[in-house]
Amino acid sequence: MGASLNTGNAGGGSRRGRRRGRKAPMSEINVTPMVDVMLVLLIIFMVAAPLLQVGIPVDVPGVSGKALEVKKKQTHITIKSNGEIYIEEAQVQLADLATKLKAMEGNGNPEETSLIVSCDKAAAFDVAIKVINALSTSGFKKLSFRTEDKG
Repeated sequence: MGASLNTGNAGGGSRRGRRRGRKAPMSEINVTPMVDVMLVLLIIFMVAAPLLQVGIPVDVPGVSGKALEVKKKQTHITIKSNGEIYIEEAQVQLADLATKLKAMEGNGNPEETSLIVSCDKAAAFDVAIKVINALSTSGFKKLSFRTEDKG
């Protein structure tokens, strides 16, 4: 009596023996490339985020409260501590503020123009009031003031 063991090494043996040189499909997901891509994106966004701030850097006062929702494009007006006034990054004089804003907005309806005023907390109060008065008398009604979150 003899026993025969089929080890699959025979030339024309079973189907398994013919597929021996191929690799079996991988049943696990390799996450290493995905982690690499995510880390690169994280670094890119960490570097790019400070560059995306609009306007002139000023030290604005801190308050606690809920942030406003931004619905459309807003124009930034900045008042620095030395009294200089800027529209976005362009310096303007107080007398030219309203005319330059109207020219930037394409002579549209100034009542619908949304303005963000950033005033340095070391700036003179009368300069801020003069800017607000010049905007108000020129027809700009949608003014918001930028502050830092205290909490």
